Amino acid sequence: MRLLNLIYEDSYFLAVDKPSGILSVPGKGEDKKDCMLIRIQEEFPNALLVHRLDMDTSGIMLFARSPEVQRELSMQFERRSIKKTYIAWIEGRLGLDEGEVDLPLRKDMSQALPPCHVVDLEQGKPAQTKWRVSERKDERTRVILHPLTGRSHQLRVHMQSLGHPIVGDPIYGVPDKRLMLHAHGLNLDHPVHGDRIELESVSPF
Repeated sequence: MRLLNLIYEDSYFLAVDKPSGILSVPGKGEDKKDCMLIRIQEEFPNALLVHRLDMDTSGIMLFARSPEVQRELSMQFERRSIKKTYIAWIEGRLGLDEGEVDLPLRKDMSQALPPCHVVDLEQGKPAQTKWRVSERKDERTRVILHPLTGRSHQLRVHMQSLGHPIVGDPIYGVPDKRLMLHAHGLNLDHPVHGDRIELESVSPF
């Protein structure tokens, strides 16, 4: 039994704090079996995946405790009624205090490993991210990120597009001890009761 950091638990769903460096679901190969889904199913056998975080990203993940709740929470993500907040440190000092990136993204099929995404104004899928500076320190900036869409690597590519990649990004920036990106908050409707719930995970940086 491995220790889980539960943020929220009731009869319908769970919110868990995922560490950086752990997969959301199993990957290919024996060395990629360990993941959040298997870890949580060791304690909650009926837990079902609702969404994923990149392996290098830490923070809140949701797991449903029935197929019905899984569908409802998944639909909230699709309808974009779940409000997501991330915290990140980025390279360099942003001049403005807030802004929005509106750049469509697509997967770069010319590069198999590691999988990456690029801005494509013609064939990319719509992607929008709002950002706000919370701190400037030396040659780095701490930002609060609100993705309005949910594309793969969206925050990482959008920050790179500003000329300020996320600190420690091994694909879009310079590798470091860890990717400084944390899923800090989720604001959602309870899948059964309908009450609005605000979940938060304290950023480790």
